[in-house]
Amino acid sequence: MTEPTALTIAEARDALKAKTLSAGELTEAYISAIEAANGALNAYVAVTPDKARAMAKASDERIAKGEAGALEGIPLGIKDLFATEGVHTQACSHILDKFEPRYESTVTSNLWSAGAVMLGKLNMDEFAMGSSNETSYYGPVKNPWRKTGSNVDLVPGGSSGGSAAAVAAHLCAGATATDTGGSIRQPAAFTGTVGIKPTYGRCSRWGIAAFASSLDQAGPIARDVKDAAILLKTMASTDAKDTTSVDRDVPDYEAAVGRSVKGLKIGIPKEYRVERMPEEIEALWQKGIEWLKDAGAEIVDVSLPHTKYALPAYYIVAPAEASSNLARYDGVRYGLRVPGENIADMYEKTRAAGFGREVKRRIMIGTYVLSAGYYDAYYLKAQKVRTLIKRDFETVYADGIDALLTPATPSAAFGIADQDMASDPVKMYLNDIFTVTVNMAGLPGLAVPGGLSQDGLPLGLQLIGRPFDEETLFSVGSAIEKAAGRFTPKKWW
Repeated sequence: MTEPTALTIAEARDALKAKTLSAGELTEAYISAIEAANGALNAYVAVTPDKARAMAKASDERIAKGEAGALEGIPLGIKDLFATEGVHTQACSHILDKFEPRYESTVTSNLWSAGAVMLGKLNMDEFAMGSSNETSYYGPVKNPWRKTGSNVDLVPGGSSGGSAAAVAAHLCAGATATDTGGSIRQPAAFTGTVGIKPTYGRCSRWGIAAFASSLDQAGPIARDVKDAAILLKTMASTDAKDTTSVDRDVPDYEAAVGRSVKGLKIGIPKEYRVERMPEEIEALWQKGIEWLKDAGAEIVDVSLPHTKYALPAYYIVAPAEASSNLARYDGVRYGLRVPGENIADMYEKTRAAGFGREVKRRIMIGTYVLSAGYYDAYYLKAQKVRTLIKRDFETVYADGIDALLTPATPSAAFGIADQDMASDPVKMYLNDIFTVTVNMAGLPGLAVPGGLSQDGLPLGLQLIGRPFDEETLFSVGSAIEKAAGRFTPKKWW
């Protein structure tokens, strides 16, 4: 029999339904896998075996009664940004030390209502600020992938690095993640997994620690396109507690998987051919184009002229919103408190001790661009650029383009504590070059594995869709997946 942890969500769902596997057995297999691997990978910051067993037992009882939910008995990992009632929720920051909320995020509530089982909380960049999962208070996550013949530890991408690593290493069947500038799609590309950032407003942000409120969006990371579709169907919902949540029905995304792409127009934006782009990324992109042509899609060259301004505009808008959102962490109501001579001194000492270096850097950038005298020159201008970026996409889609195909990242995964990246934050920020436009325009984006680099590391392709047209992304993504195949790391942990 196939190892239970090797089953996709769709396969596990079928096995549970056929009663050839119980939710208890599946959950125990994952708990054992986490116990064996987490010391090496550091994907989980909190494991909840007792809670998982109790949830699995309840799932088996519902399955026996014929009352199974859409995700009944499926064990999931939850990014530490999502509030989970009575369970460690710290956004992987010291400033939220020992915080255990008395409420549940809407997305995780949806998952538990559908019968999913919680295995624990996953590591991430502190407050989702990072592209390598190295800014976590709990230390970096190690990518389950390594270069051929090498034992050098690589980053899994960020900020949802724990989610991507846990899915790739079979430490959960699927995981929740969030994406503010590429934090689902970049780690998915680095780990050979599938990640979708839905349209802004498709998933509720209620109960998710905010980074940049106009950009943040929850989504799943899974092993294949079908699993991502299954998870998103349950995660997405309308929510009165989130005013940016959109009131529209959630389609059956799973039905779109495998749908023909014949006759679809796929745009290839020329601006994504960036200077000094590695040859293997260009070759991967060309391969993706050929696969979609072979599947019957029409390939059209398009232009998104304001793409070159997206990264600088993003790194003004996101830190500005972060400086405002993170003002609430002051040592007064919850989390870390460092005593001071007076309240102002206590604020300063708490924030200095509680926030990591990257979070402090972004708060300072954000406070600067919002300050008197600089607001118009920076923040207001960045918002105008954002409007132009959004208009570029609207123009392309108005011309009949169904989706865009681009690379997901400018390279494969790089080393932990890479000196080139560590010494220059801008080089780290450039990892988001292909992904930030999607957040700035509020569009859906899917990362799907396209192949392996010459060093044997996963490389991902990105599909960008029309607003609320995730179904097209799932159908086109499944065509790429069919041509490229699926990729699993060689076990070393």
